[in-house]
Amino acid sequence: MKLFVAAALAAGLLSSAPAFADEAMAKAKNCMACHALDKKLVGPAYKEVAAKYAGQADAEAMLVTKVQKGGVGAWGKVPMPPNPQVNDAEAKALVHWVLSLK
Repeated sequence: MKLFVAAALAAGLLSSAPAFADEAMAKAKNCMACHALDKKLVGPAYKEVAAKYAGQADAEAMLVTKVQKGGVGAWGKVPMPPNPQVNDAEAKALVHWVLSLK
């Protein structure tokens, strides 16, 4: 079975990315220490992030980078630290989930 899955991944038939992200993954990756769904904590509410970047073609890629490498300035002077515990697939899934919030 493992060989079949490895071959399917190599052929591009399956993705190594998580199928979806949700609040549980955000908690597991320590994102909820600074963010909440609908209220500002240290960082902006996820629903505010979704609203700010709605319709921006480059938002997902930019936010994936910000999740992994950190940043400052988009929401004020408090920096977002880098999150090395979040791999590429997880960052993409988390950002996709955040941007889907209404």
